[in-house]
Amino acid sequence: MSNTQTTTLEKSSSSSENVLKAAGAMGAATFLSRILGLVREQAFAILFGAGNATDAFIVAFRIPNLLRDLFAEGAMSASLVPTFTRTESEEGQRRAWRVAGLVFRVLFFTALVIAVLGMVFSSQLVELYASAFHAVPGKFELTVRMTRLMFPFFPLVALAAAFMGILNARGKFFIPAFSSALFNLTSIAVGVTCALVLFRWGPGIGIQPIEGMAIGVLAGGITQAFSQLPTLYGTGYRWQPRTGEDPAWHRDPRLRQMLWMMVPGTLGLAATQINILVNTILATSQGPGAVSWLGYAFRLMQFPIGIFGVSLASATLPRISRQWVDHDLGALQATLSQSLRRVLAVNLPASAGLAFLGYPIIQLIFQYGRFSTNDTQATALALAMYAIGLTAYSAVKVLVPACYAVGNTRIPVISSVLAVAVTIILNVLMVKPFGYWGLALGTSIAAILNAAFLLKALQRLIRAGGGDLPIFPLIRSFLEHFAVAMAMGGICFLSYLGLEKLLPDAFFMDQFGSSALPVSRGIKVGFLVSEGVLVVILLSRLLRLKDTTDAVDLFIRKVKNKLRPGRT
Repeated sequence: MSNTQTTTLEKSSSSSENVLKAAGAMGAATFLSRILGLVREQAFAILFGAGNATDAFIVAFRIPNLLRDLFAEGAMSASLVPTFTRTESEEGQRRAWRVAGLVFRVLFFTALVIAVLGMVFSSQLVELYASAFHAVPGKFELTVRMTRLMFPFFPLVALAAAFMGILNARGKFFIPAFSSALFNLTSIAVGVTCALVLFRWGPGIGIQPIEGMAIGVLAGGITQAFSQLPTLYGTGYRWQPRTGEDPAWHRDPRLRQMLWMMVPGTLGLAATQINILVNTILATSQGPGAVSWLGYAFRLMQFPIGIFGVSLASATLPRISRQWVDHDLGALQATLSQSLRRVLAVNLPASAGLAFLGYPIIQLIFQYGRFSTNDTQATALALAMYAIGLTAYSAVKVLVPACYAVGNTRIPVISSVLAVAVTIILNVLMVKPFGYWGLALGTSIAAILNAAFLLKALQRLIRAGGGDLPIFPLIRSFLEHFAVAMAMGGICFLSYLGLEKLLPDAFFMDQFGSSALPVSRGIKVGFLVSEGVLVVILLSRLLRLKDTTDAVDLFIRKVKNKLRPGRT
């Protein structure tokens, strides 16, 4: 082997481990955030169930949240990291920081103007999304009030997303991801406290308890944005007033470059928002609870996407941006291929777990208070349909930023528009024969087609640049990990049936009372999840699936290092 080949392999190996470590750090913080997010959803289920109030909150929060996806955490973050990286590489760090400060100011004030307009026109927006809510007295008006209350969340979370993008570009992954955990923690503490107060005094002043949860969202947005500032300052950022040597903000070439990169992505995401609008309208037509069932299921499906898909994408984007700028195509191919294989290694078993074990998981998390057995069954069915597309969703989280990193903003738009068209067609056709869960299935099928299109298009882009992205190894990896996932899912499902016969909930309630119900469910789900992880690890060792075993070995090494005498 030549010295050049050896050096390339060493660089690829080092890059792979660095991406894995960065993804692991971000994944740990995201895991905590998702756990707290589930606690937040659990609080909703206990306090409000899956009825009209929860439907109203989900739609009210969806409107500013969609703006966040559209302008803040979508196209903006995907264009900000490559722009910052190129500016630093070509013009130096001082210039890069000035561009970052300019982006912060322009983004915040633009989002603030949009939020004010949204508050003024909240009634019209809710009419667009959920006109069917007029059928239930007070439901439409409640949705409008909460929409107005939560719109200021948008400029806060837009600023938080910009901070996160810059910190990721500087190699900082844990704190930005941890800020999402702080959002959930704050929204739980403030929201539940306000809701409990309003249960007591709200009716007397015309405020419903669930509006307290909307106040919690605002408090969480403040925490998420400003908790990142110390780390941002630690990496070298300082607020700098505009000087005479700076061009006017609208003439700054780097800002204009970033905005032009955003335009195609924003158009693509706008198409996605049309898809969500259509799905929301279709879901509201399925009667009380349908919006909530789909909402709870989608949040559970987002759990592994956030931990594994988004974490890998955030860790991969700065690295492949740098590799593309340096024209290090061999390292770029290795980084991207390994990230996609790891998406398969983790998300396929997660998909099987959610599909086969959705019912006991939802029972454990949500089935208390006003959340009924019927709600659990309906949510589990929606979750199984969403789980079909989980791996594709996570792959898209890696593939879209990769297109931005290699300088192409057109492909994500085309893929998004095609995916939306397919989703709308499928969902309109499926909702009548299948009901609410047909929407989840149609969304999953469209996600799979979208991921396949993006993968092929990205391969062509890299080949045009002189590199390659072989697809056959990815197909082989998919088949291997799919087989492991199906085996794991089947074994765990049989174990669940056995546990239900040996240790039914009624046994624990007879022995220890109703307070033992969460413990009973927790023991069973904990056993099943542990069994699933063990089965995946053992089968991966047996089949020599390197992507899984490397991650396990790295985790074991880190634990051993922490436990080694003399280390704190």
